[in-house]
Amino acid sequence: KGKGLVIITGCAHSGIINTVKYAKKITGVDTVYAIMGGFHLTGPEFILLTEKTVHELEKINPSVIVPMHCTCWVAINWIASRFTTQFRLNSVGTTFCF
Repeated sequence: KGKGLVIITGCAHSGIINTVKYAKKITGVDTVYAIMGGFHLTGPEFILLTEKTVHELEKINPSVIVPMHCTCWVAINWIASRFTTQFRLNSVGTTFCF
């Protein structure tokens, strides 16, 4: 409690950055502690968008970032390399305690 928003998405069809911005707007909380879920970055058409998304995620600077099911390996690897201390790899049964 008091660390910031924990944003959990299914598949962020509107974009993970748009989803985070909307969550901040409706809650009035500016700090984002964790972002986890599908980032909707999969397939060749999202490669160019991935770089922009990672850049925007760096501005948000969450303490924990967990890309999941609809985030392609390219995007996951970019995120892992840019968020070396915040990135968490997950699989079925992974538990997170905040």
